[in-house]
Amino acid sequence: MQQLLHRGAALTQHRTDEVLNASWDDLRSFLACAKHKSFRNAAEALGLTSTTLMRRIDRLEECIGCKLFLRDQSGLTLSEEGLAMIADATEMERHAFNIFRLAAQSSNETAGTVRVAVTEGPGNFWILPRLIDFQKTYRKITVDLRCAMEQADVARLEADIAIQLERPTNPDLIVVRLGRLHISAFVSEGYRKLYGVPTLPEIRNHRLVIQHAPQVDDSAYARVLGLKSLEGLVGIKTNSSIGVLYAIERGAGMGFLPTSLVALGADLVAVDLGVHHHADLWLAYHKEFRSSDRHKIVIDWIKKIFDPKTYPCFRDEFIHPNDLVPLMVGSRENFGLDGYLAAHPF
Repeated sequence: MQQLLHRGAALTQHRTDEVLNASWDDLRSFLACAKHKSFRNAAEALGLTSTTLMRRIDRLEECIGCKLFLRDQSGLTLSEEGLAMIADATEMERHAFNIFRLAAQSSNETAGTVRVAVTEGPGNFWILPRLIDFQKTYRKITVDLRCAMEQADVARLEADIAIQLERPTNPDLIVVRLGRLHISAFVSEGYRKLYGVPTLPEIRNHRLVIQHAPQVDDSAYARVLGLKSLEGLVGIKTNSSIGVLYAIERGAGMGFLPTSLVALGADLVAVDLGVHHHADLWLAYHKEFRSSDRHKIVIDWIKKIFDPKTYPCFRDEFIHPNDLVPLMVGSRENFGLDGYLAAHPF
């Protein structure tokens, strides 16, 4: 009997050692699969192949001795054991990120890299031109500007600072409303001459250029136009803000862009449909960065360049694109689109 007890204790210790030796990468893989509910999407987010990701999940399940997911054609669903484990794994991840975040801001000098994630339009046409002057002043700070429509998760270290269209809800983040991005309809002068300026009653006689991206709701276009669907109207659909601007400028159809572009010098004709759309811009960063000098400098700079008092295009009230032109002369002269290759491609 004593021998059996020793053997049982040894097996229990062996199982405990296996669990404690579980790879943190495997736990991160588990969290990614729980978030994305598919191996393919989770693998893409982690930069792995689906095969590698499935191997990690298999290894983790074998290590802890239970199935974490129910797998079928619709995707992945957390098992009871997976549901019981998700909160602890998430808390482990949060503490791990805190360690890395402290290391990132441990130097209190105004030097180093600050990663800023922003949606493509404001990133390319508003922040980037001003970033050139910023780096002339702060030579020791490198701003790593990442422009994409995919929302970066600041809490998970995908960026240090994020400017996004949805308000984050994570309590570990400091969230500041920067201003309001107003979206209006535009066509090119060439399109206007050929087909006239679109009106809502005649909208089905025109072609649309629309942006399809994670932070852009496809149904919003139909709602703004008062339509049940856009079937038969869309000529070009792209995930790129620059692509939308280029296509509209080249006469591909009517599209929706920030009202500020005309004030900045884009060769566009504002379309007065009597309706428009807006989205609030949110600045988010982890509270740990309050003690980092270089992050504070970049955060204060971002707040300054989006200040609605200085830049009327970010005010809460809608201002017609043509009316913005005299209000933003300085912006056009110093940071306009004249000679900007992305806005005027060859």
